[in-house]
Amino acid sequence: MPTDRTALASILALTFATLPLVGAAHAQSTTPDVELDEIVVQGEGGSGAASVKGYVAKTTTAGAKTDLPIERVPQSVSVMGREEIDARGADQVDEALRYTPGVFTQPFGSDPDTNWLFIRGFQATQNGIYLDGLQNYSYAFGGFLVDSNDLERIETLRGASSVLYGGSNPGGLVNLVSKRPTGERIRKIETGIDNNGTASLGFDMGDHLSDTVAARVSGRIAGGNGYTDFEENFRGTVSPSIKIDLSDMTELTILANYTHLDGVHNGGSFLPYVGTVVAAPYGYIDRKANFTEPDIDDYDREQGSLGYELRHDFGNGWKGTQSTRIAYSDVEEASLYAYAYNGPQDLSRINFAHHSKTLAINSDNRIEGSVDTGPLSHKLLFGNDYRLFDLDQVQASSLGTDISAPNPVYGAPQPAPVPYIDQRLRQQQLGFYAQDQIAFGDGWLATLNGRYDHVWTKAVGTPAYSGDDGQWSGRAGLAYEFDNGLTPYASVSTFFAPVLGANGSGVFVPESGQQYEVGLKYRPDGIDGLFTLSLFDLTKQNVLTGPWNAQTQIGEVNSRGVEFEAKVNLTENWKLTASAAVMDVDITKDADAAIIGKTPYVIPETMASAWLDYTFSTGAFEGFTVGGGMRYVGSSWADNENTLKVPDVLLADARIGYSRDNWGIDLNVNNIFDTDYIASCQTAFSCGYGEGRVIKLTGHFSW
Repeated sequence: MPTDRTALASILALTFATLPLVGAAHAQSTTPDVELDEIVVQGEGGSGAASVKGYVAKTTTAGAKTDLPIERVPQSVSVMGREEIDARGADQVDEALRYTPGVFTQPFGSDPDTNWLFIRGFQATQNGIYLDGLQNYSYAFGGFLVDSNDLERIETLRGASSVLYGGSNPGGLVNLVSKRPTGERIRKIETGIDNNGTASLGFDMGDHLSDTVAARVSGRIAGGNGYTDFEENFRGTVSPSIKIDLSDMTELTILANYTHLDGVHNGGSFLPYVGTVVAAPYGYIDRKANFTEPDIDDYDREQGSLGYELRHDFGNGWKGTQSTRIAYSDVEEASLYAYAYNGPQDLSRINFAHHSKTLAINSDNRIEGSVDTGPLSHKLLFGNDYRLFDLDQVQASSLGTDISAPNPVYGAPQPAPVPYIDQRLRQQQLGFYAQDQIAFGDGWLATLNGRYDHVWTKAVGTPAYSGDDGQWSGRAGLAYEFDNGLTPYASVSTFFAPVLGANGSGVFVPESGQQYEVGLKYRPDGIDGLFTLSLFDLTKQNVLTGPWNAQTQIGEVNSRGVEFEAKVNLTENWKLTASAAVMDVDITKDADAAIIGKTPYVIPETMASAWLDYTFSTGAFEGFTVGGGMRYVGSSWADNENTLKVPDVLLADARIGYSRDNWGIDLNVNNIFDTDYIASCQTAFSCGYGEGRVIKLTGHFSW
């Protein structure tokens, strides 16, 4: 394995309600020295939901809940458009984000039913994933899965962002932006197959239905065997949408989705440290081994959602937006997984099953406009949002029969799982927020945010608890836009995240904390690119600590580090993205004094990547695209005591494609050298193999 410094050097070498406010604002209008100009972006239409040209986005909505040039957001932001998602050959969101700085994906290996993400050292899977600006909250096994085929772009906002989004992950969030009607004619079919035997068929259709109505529908079905033994997956998703111009000033977009998954779970995870990271007396566990019982194992997901975005232009620079979505999922699964040794080479197994029904309602209402007060130009945003998460869950388990790690034999009868959770859980969150972006002094931009949230939680059944709490959050940022494209910035922000559960003292209070960030963004005039350098110091407080049945909230974790990202359309032919992140993540308070000053398990403190594409536009190879990248994931710990290390790894990916007229073909190879490695461990009893080599051939046709 390479050392941290050597691998990092090799990677970097590849790159280089509020309506009365409207009338009041009109009365205050004067001519300022500096104005926040109306955004008009070639190729993006000024919209943070539009397609991205090449690898370089101009605008985002993630950092301000309004369309804004990325360099004006006082936090680090990455945007990946459809072209870049396709270049990676990414079937899942976590696959697409492998090259995004500060984001650690697939920490437990490939998982077809969950997009596992860590941002700046903190897990974002539960409360850090958003769809079209509305939270896709998940808890336990209740939640929602988004297929990457249905997305136009993926936005990553790093750092504390509760001031805009309420209870969320301290390290940042990922906002998934759906494909939606553009008014243009779209006719595309895509089919593919990989070396594991999984085949897929996708489609994307759109057009004008009339002068005022446009529609689009995208979807995909995929199924076949997986990388590990017994693994089978079938996935089907369809996302229709329609846009209606109700008037010259009002636009309604309706977005819907239906998703179905079923199959047999993959293996390669929940494995002991001895036998994966280090050899056992019998050697290593085969990374393709699956220690479930294939006759018992089953996964089934039914999921649907319906939502809308209503936009109205009030005139004189003021507009309002209402976004609402209702979603329901029904997930049922059963499987056996390994847990520690029970003898020299026999693994104990847990026979686990659950049934989780989830109802989620999200709504966000906001109004924005401009006010001029002497030399200051204000871009104001006022809003409120509401979130309901309702989970009806039963979880059950029993101790299964042992199985040999090197020579597994299947088919032994298993004791029925016994329920240990039978619960109806409901959490509601209501928030009110305000934002003022102030331009002044010929280049200065200040961003001020404030927000208040109240959270109500009630659980009935086993276990039962209830309570409510309120929380303030804020953000203050300052930036200066130089004429040469440089924008240095600094910000401080706070966050909170509701914690489900209770102890003898009552319902857990929300996690909270703050972040300090300084950085530099550079969008040069002579090249289509964006370079971002950021330094941050982030602290999470009220962290749960202690044994699961006697937890307290005295824990604290600090993450500080530096991140770099370059996204450049060098020419019409060359496209580049590169990133690096170096962090120092420490447990600063805990009930166990022995782990204070240590790094939490799972988290790699060094990551880097680079990807380069070239498309031939003339000569004998006209139409061909060749590309490739390298991903470095630094070492991590398997235990909070930092006695068991998981080695670092350097992985290589490649792509070759050919496009002509209205058809094309692509070959993607991830983990070219089929490197055998452990993605991470969460304790010495649960390690996961990283995904081996995947070869995917895809063809597409448009008309």
